[in-house]
Formats: sequence, structure tokens, C-alpha cells
Amino acid sequence: MGKSRVLVVGGTGYLGKRIVEASLKQGHETYVLQRPENGLDIDKVQMLLSFKKKGARLVEGSFSNHESLVDAVKLVDVVICTMSGVHIRSHNILLQLKLIDAIKEAGNVKRFLPSEFGMDVTRMHGKILQARKVTFDDKMVVRRAVEDANIPFTYISANLCAGYFALNLSQLGPFFPPKQDIHLFGDGNVKAIYLDEDDVATYTIKTIDDPRTLNKTVYLRPPENIMSQRELIQVWENITGKQLNKHTMSEDEFLRIMKGMDPMRQIGLARKYHIFYEGCLTNFEVMDDEEASKLYPEVEYTRMADYFKRYV
Repeated sequence: MGKSRVLVVGGTGYLGKRIVEASLKQGHETYVLQRPENGLDIDKVQMLLSFKKKGARLVEGSFSNHESLVDAVKLVDVVICTMSGVHIRSHNILLQLKLIDAIKEAGNVKRFLPSEFGMDVTRMHGKILQARKVTFDDKMVVRRAVEDANIPFTYISANLCAGYFALNLSQLGPFFPPKQDIHLFGDGNVKAIYLDEDDVATYTIKTIDDPRTLNKTVYLRPPENIMSQRELIQVWENITGKQLNKHTMSEDEFLRIMKGMDPMRQIGLARKYHIFYEGCLTNFEVMDDEEASKLYPEVEYTRMADYFKRYV
């Protein structure tokens, strides 16, 4: 059986562009949805043209034109949506309901991967902070729509993108690493899971023709990248040869700081709270047939030490 044809929706975004590249690299006939609004951003136009030069096919479509989505979906076997669910940049999760309607009408899609790529909402234990609840609720609306329509699916739980969470050693400020002082969340020993974004894309494309991942959640948990904030900082200090001044931040202090932020900032901080105080990424077990590095041991994933060396 030949490789599936792939449509990437959101292909000019942070993860989407990497998924387009991974799809092409792994030999899939790859289509990228070209939306009208892309034409208003010269960087996105140039990116789309670069995809075309590498062999991708651009297909016009709009969320305000149902037939255009149906026509785009009919060209492929697999649809991957990477539209942003991050309020700080944009929040497009529920637009996927229009894509689901198009997939239902087209009737030919063998696999749909909706925009998940973070923590698994169904594994969240305890109370979800209000600032994160909208995103989680919207993702569950999409999941229910997919499953009610009997659309074959794979959900990707990619945990933490290193560019957002590792490079700055999981601080609250800019995305570059701190020079002198660093804050530890609690005791800094809660485990999290960090991934190079290119590895997220590689693993994602690996799943689309794999019968083992059909109608399942696949967790990206490369074992050497499961580490606490203290361990992540230690890796950085070993590479730079410089020790950082560490300051602990209690749970109460963190919540007090978050409460004083504007609503947009609270969204990102709430995510950090669930990750670094509650341990929501690692407080449950997954089976080997659900975990990407076990399913695809041939993938040489990027360790955080190698990730950091790019910036030293």
C-alpha cells in the first residue's frame, strides 16, 4: 500500500510548518491549505512558496466557504490540523468543527489528526484553573464531534515544545535563558517532558499510516527528555559552565502573581501551574503501544543537551 496523501491545515504556523516539512521528508504527497488571509502576510506567502518549491501542493480553501474545504479534503487520505489553540497568539480550535463537517461530507478521509499537540485533556486530574478551562473545553468539543461523526482519528499529546519551555528554562519571561537568576516552581523536582519541535513533527507523520495508532492518543515521551526543572537547569549549567542563582517560588506566590496578570498572560501561567506544581504531564502511566519513542525506536530524538548547544 502506498503512503497516504496528507493535507495540513495551519501549515504556516509554529508546528504546522514543521509537519509540512516532515510529511515531505517522509515521502508523502503533501498538500497545504492556502487560506485567503495567508495572502495578507508576506512571511506566510514566502513560506507557502518555499513549500511548493520543495514539492508540496497548495490548495485554496476557506473556513467561510464549506465547498472549498470539501474539495480540499477530497484530494487526500489524511488531514492534520495544527491551528493555534494558544490565546496569546490566536484561538482557532472551534474552527475545526467546520473542517469536521467537510470531512464528513467528503467521506474519504482515513485519518484525522485535530489540533491537540499539548497535554492530554482527558488525563487532567483535579480542578482546572479557569484561565485554561476555555482551551480544554474547546478541545473536548472537537473530540466529541470527531468521535460522534465516526471519523478515524489519532490524537497527539506532544507535551512541551522546547522553544517555549526548555530554552528559557521554563521561566515566566522571555524565551532566551536567564543570565544570573532563575526561579524554581516549588522545589523544582516535578517531572515534565520536553520535545524538539522537529521531533514532534517527525513522530506525528509516523503515526498516520500506522494501524497501531488508529483511534488512539499517542503520547510523545522520549525517556531522556523526561526531567524536572532542576535537571533541565543542570543540563544548561553543565554546558555553559555557569551556575545560576536559584530562587524558589511557592504555589501560593505563583497563584498570587498570576492573579495580578492580565487575562491573556494568565492563560500561559495557568498551563505552567498545572505542569510544574501538579505534574499533569507525568502523573499517569501510558502503555508501550501508546508511546511514540517505543513505537518508533528508529527516530533519533533530540536530547535537551543537544538542543541547548545550538544556542551556546
